Amino acid sequence: MRHVIALDVGGTGMKAALVGADGTLLYEARRPTGRERGADAVVESILRFAGELRAYGQEHLGQSALAAGVAVPGIVDAGRGIAVYAANLGWRDVPLRALVADRIGGVPVALGHDVRTGGLAEGRIGAGKGADRFLFVPLGTGIAGAIGIAGRIEAGAHGYAGEIGHIVVRPDGPDCGCGQRGCLETLASAAAVTRAWAEASGDPDADAADCAKAVESGDQRAVRVWHDAVDALAAGLVTALTLLDPRTLIIGGGLAEAGETLFTPLRAAVEERVTFQKLPEIVPAALGDTAGCLGAGLLAWDLLTTDSEVTA
Repeated sequence: MRHVIALDVGGTGMKAALVGADGTLLYEARRPTGRERGADAVVESILRFAGELRAYGQEHLGQSALAAGVAVPGIVDAGRGIAVYAANLGWRDVPLRALVADRIGGVPVALGHDVRTGGLAEGRIGAGKGADRFLFVPLGTGIAGAIGIAGRIEAGAHGYAGEIGHIVVRPDGPDCGCGQRGCLETLASAAAVTRAWAEASGDPDADAADCAKAVESGDQRAVRVWHDAVDALAAGLVTALTLLDPRTLIIGGGLAEAGETLFTPLRAAVEERVTFQKLPEIVPAALGDTAGCLGAGLLAWDLLTTDSEVTA
């Protein structure tokens, strides 16, 4: 059976699948990334996993994978197939596309940025399906974005497009690792809400999910923390939609799991701020933590379509 390998590498775990031509998941597996063992060990874990997936396809599906797609975090040079830098994995300038291709028999391999690859899946088969222009924004440890245009993801001239987590929304706000102050992700990411709620509640183990539950129960300390985060998020999103004019705004990541506790005030806060801009439909992501893996599969199948370009 014709299939491709899809592999999504995260900071703590890897998700993989063998994907059929119609998008069917023929096999799924997960492995720990093992970042505590160092960058070289992480790379070897990826290659070993890819080899196992190839072997499974040969044994159970009757043939080897035709191509592979690999999504990784950090800075990615998709055109050259280089994983340039990832702080959470400790690597620099890893020629991952070539290494994976060598491990799985020389078939074509696409390398993509994790958020842009997840956005590709949300746009084609998830919450953005049918939208000619969308913006996918996962709210996790940080905040990034994927700009969808006619079924493709815009990577930018240097591969940095969509980094809306570093829009400055509060110039006097917290220091950001990028060197600026008051970036969106320092105020509205799941990590930022966790920090703020742990301080406000006096519980060092409290996290963003706990804050959302406290908001639902009417805890006014939680309501203030949540309001501040939603207010900052709306400010950043309005800047993004002013520049990009998306038809659909897709919100994913850990904070989106709060459902209408997030979406009801967020839609209201965005609507309050728009003037001449067209208000996009604001919807939750549909694919959850499988988006990156599904997107990697799409990248792989794109390699087998002669008129496709890999842009994630």
